[in-house]
Amino acid sequence: MFPSWLSILASIGMAVGPPLVYADQAVSIIRKKDSTGFSRDICAVLLFANITRCFFWLGNQFEFALLLQSLLMILAQLALLYICILNRPPHSPESIGTSTRPFSFWQWPTYTQHVEVLAGYIVCLTILTLIFGRVDLFISILGYVALGLESTLPIPQMISNFKHKTLYGFRSSTMLGWVGGDSFKTVYFFLQGSPLQFKVCAIFQLSIDFVIVAQRIFYGAAPPHAVLVEEDDLEQALALTEE
Repeated sequence: MFPSWLSILASIGMAVGPPLVYADQAVSIIRKKDSTGFSRDICAVLLFANITRCFFWLGNQFEFALLLQSLLMILAQLALLYICILNRPPHSPESIGTSTRPFSFWQWPTYTQHVEVLAGYIVCLTILTLIFGRVDLFISILGYVALGLESTLPIPQMISNFKHKTLYGFRSSTMLGWVGGDSFKTVYFFLQGSPLQFKVCAIFQLSIDFVIVAQRIFYGAAPPHAVLVEEDDLEQALALTEE
């Protein structure tokens, strides 16, 4: 266990630190007016995971700092999602109508559609919790779903990096925040005696973080071909205008 004062500081860091990791990413997208390189699926994973974790807390009241972290993360990801949709690239699947996902999941054209799905998910979880909230198995499953979802957080970004062979648009500060934050929370979970779900999923998530670090070293952060083509087209258009 931590000493009492260190435990308080660690709890504050756990509650506030993870949501703040995405502040620099949001500022970068606003500055460039382009969300290319940042997988919006990250917002989906964090929103669904943290909503589920809030319901898990109702049946297994773990540290309040972790509940507060979830509430702050939900607010942060709703804001980041709005920024990503507002600044999505013109070649995105929802912009050109080429989504191959069932029901175009999480590639809808409007922010409202995303919020409506999240609201529907909350309603479903509320109904299930009212029915099965006193069943230990249900609460345990909720925990594994919440933490299992969160542990897949880096996977959409890892896949995006692999497809584009670059980490263009994905902030190094976000990557380092993942590695540092997940390392800290893994240690925190073990020292605080958090539920097993937290420990197992934290180790898995940290391992994916290190894969992304390796991708950053191997691929670099040069603009992908699609972005270069758009920049060339823009330069040609400006040249024609000057003529």
